[in-house]
Amino acid sequence: MNKKIEWHLLALHPNELNFNEEDLAEIKIAGKHLCIARFNDQLFACAAKCPHAAASLAGGYVNVQGDIVCPLHRYKFNLQTGRNTTGEGYFLKTYPVEEREDGWYVGIEKSSWLGF
Repeated sequence: MNKKIEWHLLALHPNELNFNEEDLAEIKIAGKHLCIARFNDQLFACAAKCPHAAASLAGGYVNVQGDIVCPLHRYKFNLQTGRNTTGEGYFLKTYPVEEREDGWYVGIEKSSWLGF
């Protein structure tokens, strides 16, 4: 089954996102709390909380491999796939990000009134 994606304007320019010194920002968009990461001139979006212990990922950092590192227990997650790269078996929810002529957009799955 194909899930429908709704695209939401994230920012006209990445500088609007109030990135911290680790190039991470936490935002709320379309009812979702997201962590936005800037890595190698690209933007990535994922859930704002670590799936292990719910720490705010915006307090972590992105390592040289492109993994977001949780500040609490140092669990690492691939920014593109959400896969846990330190072997604990957790998955981080990721969201597609697109650069368009009129800004940067994040795609969020459209939920039906039934919740599926």
